[in-house]
Amino acid sequence: MENKKVLLIITDGFEDIEALGTVAILRRAKIEVDIFSLRKENIAGSYGTNLTLPIFNNNIDLSKYDLLFIAGGKEYVELERSSTYIDVIKYFYNNDKYIAAICAGPTLLGHLGYLKNKKYTCFKSMNEDFGGTYIDKYTVIDGKIISGISAAGVIDFAFNIVSTLTGKEYCEAVKNSIYYYDR
Repeated sequence: MENKKVLLIITDGFEDIEALGTVAILRRAKIEVDIFSLRKENIAGSYGTNLTLPIFNNNIDLSKYDLLFIAGGKEYVELERSSTYIDVIKYFYNNDKYIAAICAGPTLLGHLGYLKNKKYTCFKSMNEDFGGTYIDKYTVIDGKIISGISAAGVIDFAFNIVSTLTGKEYCEAVKNSIYYYDR
């Protein structure tokens, strides 16, 4: 299996389980995940998880990543206000790379027009008229966009990323390693 790489850029207010639960499953699947902070070394999640991370900068080679992961949480407000972060999203979208966003994360894609004519999900109360079709499921894949509804859907969301990047057979092996079975 070819090495796959995921980029996650977070800031204060990230949703702990969405960010770290997804990263844990991806790393269990031997997918490399680089985590950066948007603006400062020490950040705190919505529920008190404190992380010390390298700060994202423009010298990071985005071309080496297969997927951009956008975690949910209150952080989406700061992420959306950051021209640097928006430029990262645009890079992935314009270069036909995968973007996976959960909870509040898909709203950033919607505001950029990237959900137009797409099937997607997001936190229900944050669903606006993004020009696509909202699906009330834990996770939805449409083309290069993988979306998740909320913290409740983290495992299914993460396994959609694993399956997309590594294939269904390998994903099933990882599911079996944690006693997860589709029902």
